[in-house]
Amino acid sequence: MPTNTNTPPNPHPPSTLLTTLLTLTESTIIPLTTTGVSSGSKLFGASILSRDTLSPITTATNNEALSPLLHGEINCIQQFFTTIPPSSRPSPSSCIFFATHEPCSLCLSGITWAGFNEFYYLFTYEDSRDAFNIPYDIDILEEVFKVRGENEGEGEFKRRGLYNKNNKFFKSKSLGELIEEVEDEKEREYFRGEVKRLKGLYDALSETYQKGKAEGVGSESVWK
Repeated sequence: MPTNTNTPPNPHPPSTLLTTLLTLTESTIIPLTTTGVSSGSKLFGASILSRDTLSPITTATNNEALSPLLHGEINCIQQFFTTIPPSSRPSPSSCIFFATHEPCSLCLSGITWAGFNEFYYLFTYEDSRDAFNIPYDIDILEEVFKVRGENEGEGEFKRRGLYNKNNKFFKSKSLGELIEEVEDEKEREYFRGEVKRLKGLYDALSETYQKGKAEGVGSESVWK
């Protein structure tokens, strides 16, 4: 598997990254998402942070009520490039990208084309499918992009990853994986508890989204 040789080592310990991303999710992304799901948008959000200071630069949530392409990550990237003057905008390669949910094929491409080379996420594809009844991230990657190799058996095909999580364009990691890099076991347990608690806050958001979907709340998304 190709490895990214262009991403510098992150200067912050895993515990600092985790604290920053979990706090940002609860204090900023969830309030934005609460407003978004009430208008028919999905519960996916994102933020771009300075790699050096970990201060947030732009934060956004899904806006499929306006356009099916305005996923949380794409909306965040758009804001990064359209609201910050070029003279004061940091290079994407000097930033960290955070997505509440593992980026779909559209957002993986957007992150790559925009030049962000390091991203983290809270919920996995399996979480989106099983906890939120949104299976399309997996479905589209499997149906459109995952091509069976010549003489590849069914078992080998199913075990193959949906995308290269570490490649020449970016490196990516779930917060669950980041927790395992924390050296102290008590700290790891603490962060596991915080992730579980934070994920629980999304239950009400999911209920609001699913209720709106059932009631026909307007959205431009085809895959709801």
